[in-house]
Amino acid sequence: MKKIKVLTGMCLLLCMGIVGEAPTAYPEQTVRYFKEQQVIFADKAKALQAAISKYDVKDRVAVEQAKHALKECRIAYKHIAFFLEYFFVSEAYVFNTPAKYEVEEPYIEYEEPVGLQQIEALLYSHASKEELMQQADIVAETAAGLPALLYHFKATDAQVMESVQLELIRIQSLYITGYDAPSLQCGIEEAAAAMDALRHVIGVDSIWAAMSAAYTYLAAHPDYNSFDRLTFITDYAMPVQRMLSVQEATHTVRALKTTAIFGSRDPFKKETFTQGADITVDGLGDVLRNGDNSAPKIGYDTALGRQLFFEKRLSGNRQRSCATCHLPDRHFTDGMPQNASLLGGFLPRNTPSLLYATYQYAQFWDGRAKSLEEQIDVVLHSPAEMGGSDDSIAARMQLPKGKIIRALAAYIRTLTPFNSPFDHYLAGDRKAMTAQQRHGFNIFMGKARCGSCHFAPLFNGLTPPLFNRTEFEILGVPRDSNLQHPVADTDRGRIAVFPVTFYEGAFKTPTVRNAAATAPFMHHGNFRTMQQVIDFYNQGGVTPVMHQTLSTDTLGLSKEEQQAVISFLDALVD
Repeated sequence: MKKIKVLTGMCLLLCMGIVGEAPTAYPEQTVRYFKEQQVIFADKAKALQAAISKYDVKDRVAVEQAKHALKECRIAYKHIAFFLEYFFVSEAYVFNTPAKYEVEEPYIEYEEPVGLQQIEALLYSHASKEELMQQADIVAETAAGLPALLYHFKATDAQVMESVQLELIRIQSLYITGYDAPSLQCGIEEAAAAMDALRHVIGVDSIWAAMSAAYTYLAAHPDYNSFDRLTFITDYAMPVQRMLSVQEATHTVRALKTTAIFGSRDPFKKETFTQGADITVDGLGDVLRNGDNSAPKIGYDTALGRQLFFEKRLSGNRQRSCATCHLPDRHFTDGMPQNASLLGGFLPRNTPSLLYATYQYAQFWDGRAKSLEEQIDVVLHSPAEMGGSDDSIAARMQLPKGKIIRALAAYIRTLTPFNSPFDHYLAGDRKAMTAQQRHGFNIFMGKARCGSCHFAPLFNGLTPPLFNRTEFEILGVPRDSNLQHPVADTDRGRIAVFPVTFYEGAFKTPTVRNAAATAPFMHHGNFRTMQQVIDFYNQGGVTPVMHQTLSTDTLGLSKEEQQAVISFLDALVD
């Protein structure tokens, strides 16, 4: 039974933040709720198993019954997702991993897709009953065995609170985008189930009230395509986010300063993204770490780095600087499909913006560098790009190369302005975005499916809520923008770095912040306008390639909706 509470005057004051109250989450209450919901989920998993046992690809009724059973099972899972995803990651993986092969680097191993998302992919691709039954059996058996996880289970208030905080991120950045169920389009109903779960484990009336308001809004507007995501985030989720962020919680997410990721000036820890910065600089033996062997200091000599950014003596011919290809007045791009190569002709790929480049675990389109430091080192020595050498760089600048690299990286890490109209809107300026831009955000995060790869609020491939991996996607982008007569691209992407077939034609998902000001587009720069990019996605790409991660479904965006998305991208320009 769902309990109903009346908002008293004091409760309203608490919701408004006028009276402070420390949030509390109770492990005992959480475990009790999990036990109740696990029974329901296990029953729904059995029902899904039964529906698929009657599945016949030629029987439309049987197919629809299987889809309905899957939807019901997914919604039931979202009542326990916050608990499993935090405390029992392996079991959660069985239920809700993406329907694609996940490569485990650097071991060049991969995990096969399994669970509810894979069942959806199989159902909508008219797969065999045998394949579906295999997945349904795994889900049902694992769901039935969940009670065993609670043997000797212990958790603290702080751990439960963090599990709640992370689930709120999933609701805002994943569930409402349809990331988990793009074909079923039940993401809003799933978000409602998740929010309903969270309010059952919070022991403070004010937060319960705010979560209930968010749940009520989700439950009252279940339609995936028409749901007003921006209103939900700003008016319902962000108030909950603020309340939760002021409490005592475990902090296990290395990438975040705060779990209040929407509306914060910069919620990310830049030092987290220096994982590859301990490389040794060849020739000088200058290790890119501080004397105490700690990670590179983010504030390290940014003034020197800015000066060096425009320094042409870093190049072999003294004619090129970093700013030659990354022009500040072009949002640190060059406006060209590919820039000129020092060896003649052109470089093979488009010059990406350096804005927000620090928020990736892999640099270059193919992700071959683990850090900005490693990327800078590669570019300085590339005969086609800067054409420098250890001796020439050190001698000309009268600085150790390691210091040059550290300073340049430190400067690039400052290029995170978070100063777009969208950021101002989240900060409270409701005039910062036009009605068309607000509509465009809702299309971007919903019907257009952009937000299921370009995750808010960075709008790049860092996957919420942990933001601990950089996504690579296989889109099957043709060599040029002629979609009527597409010619296959010959750039093999990340497979040149990791020789795994699932990386054939894979490229890093960049941020679309400032994309409206940084044409041309795609890894080769051969899409001249944003309209050409949207045309590509709207028709579901072109001829599918092996292991393509882009859905071949047409989006069905109207001209008005396409223009709204383009308008929203204008609102992401700093």
